[in-house]
Amino acid sequence: MTEEETAAAIASDPEHVRHLLRQMVRVRRLEEACVELYSATKIRGFLHVYIGEEAVAAGIMSVLGPDDAVVATYREHGHALLRGVAANAIMAEMYGHAEGCCRGRGGSMHLFDAATRFYGGNAIVAGGLPLAVGLALADKMSGRDRVTVCFFGEGAVAEGEFHESLNLAALWDLPVLFCCENNLYAMGTAIERSESQTDIALKASGYAIASWAVDGMDVLAVEESARRAVDAVRAGAGPHFLELRTYRFRAHSMFDPERYREKAEVERWMERDPIGLLRAALEAQGALSADEWSALQREVDEEVQAAIAFAEAGTLEPVEELTRFVYSERTAP
Repeated sequence: MTEEETAAAIASDPEHVRHLLRQMVRVRRLEEACVELYSATKIRGFLHVYIGEEAVAAGIMSVLGPDDAVVATYREHGHALLRGVAANAIMAEMYGHAEGCCRGRGGSMHLFDAATRFYGGNAIVAGGLPLAVGLALADKMSGRDRVTVCFFGEGAVAEGEFHESLNLAALWDLPVLFCCENNLYAMGTAIERSESQTDIALKASGYAIASWAVDGMDVLAVEESARRAVDAVRAGAGPHFLELRTYRFRAHSMFDPERYREKAEVERWMERDPIGLLRAALEAQGALSADEWSALQREVDEEVQAAIAFAEAGTLEPVEELTRFVYSERTAP
């Protein structure tokens, strides 16, 4: 958005804009805590943090209804938190404790919560796209007024599931919004080294899907585009596609030595930190005081610390229950 458009949005509803700032800070603080806990070996396995990309989740989640579905990737902690999964349940899952949202069986990459219709968490690149198509197909066949939102990185574009899923969604006119979080590096491979056409929105439009690119570092721009796309999908206009051009400030995962990009590049992108940009805009409009900013940070820190305490007090699932859920426990009618 331009400075004038941002100022107008703040003037129109400063409370909502402050809410978006708070949501991004919640994700940032949760992820920073996860990095610290991983370094302390409290969290094990793989860990992929969302630091730098918070504007995407905050902007899109804000326009969804409670009956809509969300399918995410292995970098999904922020999506889960802003979808409504409790920080306590997320952190306990990170610890592998039975109090986690998946009873400690999923860990960082496999968060899931049926109550909020959050369907993962998926460790397979592009693995969520066909799931999203299936959810959207079920809703259409059942006549339900729902939208399925599917997040994935630009690395998924090189997978067959990407093309098959977009093609079927368009053929069947399904109520699904595809959200490509283009952070320029699929693990350690720069997009121009893997894609002959680096305009992902243009590639998606080849399937006759309404597609456009969005500044993924501007939460207000993300929210505006997401609202337009979700409203169109819900109104029966078929699948839509957003390419969110964003950037992760940290390595692909905690195991990544990050030798594939220059520090100067990271520093340039960090100047466009979505949290810093929105905070500065609010302050410039007199819509965020120093005391309000301090209070916001304090509240978020308290939430994260409470989640850590909850996880620390958690328990491991009993060994005798390891085979539970291999088969459904539902009884036949």
